[in-house]
Amino acid sequence: MAQEIEIEFKNLVTEEEFNRLTSHFHIKEEDFISQDNHYFDTSDYQLKEMQSALRIREKNGTYTLTLKTPLKEDLLETNQPLSKDQSYSLLHDGLFPEGEVRDVLNSLSIAYESLQHFGTLSTSRVEIPYRDGLLVFDHSTYLQKEDYELEYEVKERTSGEAIFLELLDQHQIPLRQTDNKIKRFYLEKLKQDRS
Repeated sequence: MAQEIEIEFKNLVTEEEFNRLTSHFHIKEEDFISQDNHYFDTSDYQLKEMQSALRIREKNGTYTLTLKTPLKEDLLETNQPLSKDQSYSLLHDGLFPEGEVRDVLNSLSIAYESLQHFGTLSTSRVEIPYRDGLLVFDHSTYLQKEDYELEYEVKERTSGEAIFLELLDQHQIPLRQTDNKIKRFYLEKLKQDRS
């Protein structure tokens, strides 16, 4: 089964902070790659209630179905490659493919037939190696909203957090409580559903 533990630190930044960071790291506009995250849940948000998330990531002509589930203070990602046709069938017809993700959903007692596409979050992203980790610059748009985010993906939590906090401090960027993209997407979706 294609599973990995995701250890990452994230911080929302202002557009000005984002531009300052990309300039510092010599990142140009043409370095950004676009990707779309198509999010799914049941109509009563069963995955959200379990602090879990399901998405298809469309990037460079490839499609990956990912289920994120909590694992202590990190997330366990179950990844499954999809063909373009499988992705289309899931997005437009609700036909859920067999495989690792469906098996984990079954183990969580989530009926895959009840999942529906809730919307898409589009991100322009640059990833660069940085001190034993991966520094990620994201500009995301979703549900008539946009934000800028700095992420640091690492293999070891303690040293990774220290490096990330040091980076923020060096660039005079305050540490901000930052939800992950799916949670930000959900909060915005719920806000729009209520209005």
